[in-house]
Amino acid sequence: QVQLVESGGGLVQPGGSLRLSCAASGFGFGSSIMAWFRQAPGAQREWVAAIASDDITNYADFVRGRFTISRDNAAKMVALQMSSLKPEDTAVYYCTVNVGGIPYSGQGTQVTVSS
Repeated sequence: QVQLVESGGGLVQPGGSLRLSCAASGFGFGSSIMAWFRQAPGAQREWVAAIASDDITNYADFVRGRFTISRDNAAKMVALQMSSLKPEDTAVYYCTVNVGGIPYSGQGTQVTVSS
């Protein structure tokens, strides 16, 4: 059973930093591409960043240079280090994986950027 559990969200001031974590289980983590998506109130879910099994990363333009995705295959964890946060980064952030053609997400973690 695929399970993804996000943590680390919270309230942060503009310009601040947060680190999100995702604990994964139930699939071949080491060989999977892991990704983060986010969904702001009233908006569609959007892709944020992804990391391949060989640690190659890719980022949406709106977070490139501010966010860093990383993975620990031994611990089956993927992280998203977010810095220089902006109010428009406010959203629920989801850890995602595609297993056998089926997309899975965790329950999400709320990130609120506000003064």
